[in-house]
Amino acid sequence: MEQNRKINWKDLGKRTAGTIAIPLLFFVVLFSICLGNGRMLISSSAGLISFLVSVTTITITTMALSINLNSGRFDFSLGSMSVLAMILSSKIVYPLLGGGAGSAILMLLFSVIIGTVLGLISGGIYCLLRIPPIITSLAITLIFEGISFTLTGGSYVMDEVRGSSMSFFFGQWWAILLLLAIAMAFVIFMFDHTSFGYRYQSLRTGQKLAVNQGIKEIPNALACYGICGGLMGIVGFLQAGITTSVNGGSLNFASIAIMFTAFLPMFIGGYIGRFSNDKLGYFLAGLSMGMLNAFFSTFHNEIDVSVQSIINAVLLVLFLIYLANEQKIIGWFKKLFSKKNHAPAEQN
Repeated sequence: MEQNRKINWKDLGKRTAGTIAIPLLFFVVLFSICLGNGRMLISSSAGLISFLVSVTTITITTMALSINLNSGRFDFSLGSMSVLAMILSSKIVYPLLGGGAGSAILMLLFSVIIGTVLGLISGGIYCLLRIPPIITSLAITLIFEGISFTLTGGSYVMDEVRGSSMSFFFGQWWAILLLLAIAMAFVIFMFDHTSFGYRYQSLRTGQKLAVNQGIKEIPNALACYGICGGLMGIVGFLQAGITTSVNGGSLNFASIAIMFTAFLPMFIGGYIGRFSNDKLGYFLAGLSMGMLNAFFSTFHNEIDVSVQSIINAVLLVLFLIYLANEQKIIGWFKKLFSKKNHAPAEQN
């Protein structure tokens, strides 16, 4: 009995360490650099809001990307969905309320609904044409970007997202955290605690076997696309609120940049998920990247956008190298520490 308890405590400690190691490393390194230069990672209420929005958008985008990608469906259209959903939402709500009381919540609601519909359209075309999803998503991206360009004339949407209601919403840190909590709770419930989620896991781990057992692939795929679209509707709303504009002139796959922000956190979150839950992993990865973005904001005079892109790319490559050689690297560290521990004994 005591031996089982020891094993359980050891396993719990290992899981806890694996879960918090990466975000803790980000915090220690970034906070130390800021402290060494006499600066704070987050120094104002506006900085806190920006940090929370960054964490929320990255976490939700990462969850949306992972849903289809983990099933072998690479979806480039996520960014175009978020842009088009928010443009349509603002064009519907602004004439009704003029940016006054309640317009922010209504814009969010419409953006989620429209994003869900756009996701279903994307998934429907994929299921209908039966061509590789990566090709379908590229075509859908161009179509959605073209619609956005047509609706806005290629200009930015500004007045519609700069009302008093939007300003109030994005001045409340708790509102952003609540939105993140609702999105995460919904995804965790849908994919971990429903029959839909169990069917999704079955199709993900063994598609042919699951289909032979009677699980219908097309309805499950459509639901996944719809959920992804709804999540990206939230992302579109958050990005519009924090930047006070929506770029309607994104053409030639420019909107794909929104999706690429989730690549590094998706790999980090998947790694953390080994020790806990993949959704918790995506949140902690989003938290880590949010700290990195706050660091870039603090040193914006010293680190320009191009350098930030290089740093993100280097981090992605280094992490992929680690994942590809994980056992070798762990073996090297074990040998290194083993030699250090035996060195005094040999001297004696």
